[in-house]
Amino acid sequence: MKFETLMLHSLFAACLLLCVGVMSAMLVLPSPTSLAASNAKATAVVADAAG
Repeated sequence: MKFETLMLHSLFAACLLLCVGVMSAMLVLPSPTSLAASNAKATAVVADAAG
């Protein structure tokens, strides 16, 4: 009984840690559309300078 309780508590802790990590990554990291827009601007600047 003690082993099962320990396993359930550790599973709950692992799931909670994973959930917090995913949520913080979604809130902190920029969205893919903003990354694509910034990359497009940088590519346009480089293309204008080279051409």
